[in-house]
Amino acid sequence: MTGTQPRRAFVLVIDACGAGALPDAADYGDEGTCTLTNVAAMHGGLELPVLGALGLGSIVAIEGVPPPREGAGAIHGRLAPLGPGKDSITGHWELMGVTLPAALPTYPDGFPPALVARLEAATGHRLICNRADDGLSAIEEFGAEHLSSGGLILYTSQDSVLQLAGHNAVLTADELYDACRRAREAMAGPNAVGRVIARPFEGQPGCFARTHGRRDFSLAPPGGSYLRELAAAGSSVIGVGKIEDLFAGRGLTASHPGATNAEALDAVAHLADELDGDPPALVFANLIETDQLYGHRKDVAGFAAALAEIDARVGELLGELREGDLLVLTADHGVDPAHPGTDHTREHAPLLAVTGEMAGRAAKGGGYGGFRHDGPMADVGATVLWWLAGAQDERLPGSPFLPPRAGGG
Repeated sequence: MTGTQPRRAFVLVIDACGAGALPDAADYGDEGTCTLTNVAAMHGGLELPVLGALGLGSIVAIEGVPPPREGAGAIHGRLAPLGPGKDSITGHWELMGVTLPAALPTYPDGFPPALVARLEAATGHRLICNRADDGLSAIEEFGAEHLSSGGLILYTSQDSVLQLAGHNAVLTADELYDACRRAREAMAGPNAVGRVIARPFEGQPGCFARTHGRRDFSLAPPGGSYLRELAAAGSSVIGVGKIEDLFAGRGLTASHPGATNAEALDAVAHLADELDGDPPALVFANLIETDQLYGHRKDVAGFAAALAEIDARVGELLGELREGDLLVLTADHGVDPAHPGTDHTREHAPLLAVTGEMAGRAAKGGGYGGFRHDGPMADVGATVLWWLAGAQDERLPGSPFLPPRAGGG
């Protein structure tokens, strides 16, 4: 060691796990939404003993997850974006201090003919479907035509995305990724959607299934971010899951795959064992299944089961926290199953945060001794920079909700 205490931070984003409609949710058609509350109500209650002890039930009303006694929970609250949007790219960017001044372009009626022609020229593929649709529905309806004609399935949603689906018998995953890279280059200027997403699939008509080969080709975040500030300060900045894709690699020093929650959580557990905190390290992970597998499909039972698995794994991680560690659990947006449609919902992100010292006190039966904190999503990035480097960046939004580690930064 170099005289400073080892410092680590783990930020886990439970994708689409919203905690109540934002004040402007009506502008998005999302008034009255609350993913956590409605998943619990529709499931007949949730069993989340670890997240409950941290204070999840103190953030919003969740059937089956009562609030802990006063002062017993960890740091808890709700976070709000400072800019527009309700998708993964804007949500994750906001957590790390990147706020867009205007919404990214969307195509709820499909892409206009001139733009489709540009995409076909850029990708070298004919494009079929071209509408806002759930990905599974688009593949089920147009998969057979794709197999016979070779035309890639083009679809979008209410979010700023362009998705291309291709069967692995028609083109390899690498060929689909290459087409998406070319589409990413074509979608520039006023047409610069947040993400171009490759969606490889397999199977036969009537039983198509998407593979784990999804890749997101995102816009690079404009300007600075807390990830870049951490890397500049000498910290290791490690993405898990689709973090690398969402930030176009900017600010990361390493990345680990996480196509499933189990894979992502295994990577986090491995890093918790391997990293010694010198240099300071951030592990920033996305847990995708509550969004991709269950949220968009309105699979309430699957959503509840995914939360239960996360709850158990967080319990294991809490037992591994060391002095000088910080664990943050949050989300990027909502996908309320009680809301019409299958798209994301404009919601607050929940906040649960605990330090190694707090976890140690709780293990001895004294509770976490936390408090409520509500603020912008950027407070997460600001807190991580403050915790790991003892620094603040006045150029970025957000304020720390914790003091820096003693002897650190």
